[in-house]
Amino acid sequence: MRLKQNLLILLLFLAAIPSYASYILIPMDADTQDNHLKAYGVTYWTLERELKVKWLLNYRGGSFLLPDAEIIQRECQIRGVSFEVISDAKANQILEEISSPSKNMEAIVLEKAPKIAVYTPYGKQPWDDAVTMVLTYAEIPYETIYDEEVLNDELLLYDWLHLHHEDFTGQYGKFYRAYRSAAWYIKEKREAEELATRLGYNKVSEAKRDVALKIRDYVVGGGFMFAMCSATDSFDIALSAEHVDICEPMFDGDGSDPGYQNKIDFSKTFAFKDYLLERSPNVYEFSSIDMTSKRRIPKMTDYFSLMEFSAKWDPVPTMLTQNHTALVKGFMGQTTSFTRDEIKSNVLVMGENKTNGEAKYIHGIKGKGFFTFYGGHDPEDYTHRVGDPKTELDLYPTSPGYRLILNNVLFPAAKKKKQKT
Repeated sequence: MRLKQNLLILLLFLAAIPSYASYILIPMDADTQDNHLKAYGVTYWTLERELKVKWLLNYRGGSFLLPDAEIIQRECQIRGVSFEVISDAKANQILEEISSPSKNMEAIVLEKAPKIAVYTPYGKQPWDDAVTMVLTYAEIPYETIYDEEVLNDELLLYDWLHLHHEDFTGQYGKFYRAYRSAAWYIKEKREAEELATRLGYNKVSEAKRDVALKIRDYVVGGGFMFAMCSATDSFDIALSAEHVDICEPMFDGDGSDPGYQNKIDFSKTFAFKDYLLERSPNVYEFSSIDMTSKRRIPKMTDYFSLMEFSAKWDPVPTMLTQNHTALVKGFMGQTTSFTRDEIKSNVLVMGENKTNGEAKYIHGIKGKGFFTFYGGHDPEDYTHRVGDPKTELDLYPTSPGYRLILNNVLFPAAKKKKQKT
C-alpha cells in the first residue's frame, strides 16, 4: 500500500514539472533591468558553458531567455543582473507571442561565445577605449592584438575584431599641431617607426596600409569587424589610398603625391565615398567624412535616434539596434559622426541625427563578413580629451550608448539566418 502511495506521489510530481520554473528571463527594458551591461556578460558566460540562449528581439528591450540552472541564477545575483524565473508554459507563451506575424519581434538562437580580439597598441591602458572598458565591466574576455599579429594572419583565430581608435593612414592621429612637442606623442611616434622597421617597412603608413588590407581580407572571408571614432574613416581612407602617398614630410619623411585627391579609389572602401581628404597636417581631421566641425548642436539636445527594422525580415540590424530607448545621447570624438551624402548606398544607417544630416551608427556587408562603424569616442564622456580620467561604468550600468557596443559583441554568436533585404 505504501509503495503505491509513493508511486502516486512520484507520478503527480512528474506531471507537475512543466508548471515549475524551467527558464531564466533576463529582461532588458528600462523599468526592470538594473544592469543592462552586465546582462550581456551573463549571457556570454552562459554561452561559454555551451548552453544555448534565445535573444528575444524587440521583446522588453531585447531580453535574453536562458535555461534555468542554479549556477546561472547565482551568477546573475553576483553581477547584479535582474532576472525572472519563469515556467516552461510561460516561456512558450512568450515565444508564441514573438512568432506572431503581427508582432515586430523575433527569437534568435545564440549558439557559441565568440572569440574576441581588440586591435590596440602595446601598453595602451584599457580605459583609453570604450570597447575594452565595457568588455571588462561586463566581464567578457578578450585578447589584444596589434600589427605583428595581424600581418601574421592571427585574425583567423578570432570571430570578432574591434579596431582601437587608430590611424590607419600613418599620420599619427593628426595630433601634430597640438601635441608634436608632447612627450607621449614623441614616444608613440618613435615606437610606431621602430615597429614598422622591425616588420620590414620603410614607413609607418606602409605598415598600416598592409594591416588595413589584412583586416579587409578578414572581413571578406567572413569576419565581424567593429570600429569606433577615427578607426572608422582612417581605415577606409587607407584602403582607398592603397597606392598613393597622402602623408606630408613630418609624418613619413617625404612629400605626398601631387594631386593625390584625384588618385583616391572609392571602390576599395567599406562604407564611404566621394570624400575630400584634409591635406593640412595642422588640422585635426582626416577628411570630410567626419561631421565634428560641421556640427551646431548644443550638448543638452545632442541625441541620435535608432532606426527600426523588421525583426523577422532583417534580424541583423534589429540585433544591432536592440535597446531600452530609441533615443541615445550623442558624444564626440575625433570622428564624431558621418556625413550622410558620403555613405555608400548599400550601407545601412542604423542611428542618425536628422536635424544635422549625420549618421552615427552604420552597418554593412563585405564579402562573407560584416562591419559596423560607430562614431564618437566614449558614449558616457561627451568630449573625451587626451589625459581625461577614465569613465566609471559603475555610474552608467544601463547606458544605451554602451549597449550598442555589446550588441555587436554578441552578434557573431547568432545562428546564421539569411538576411532578406
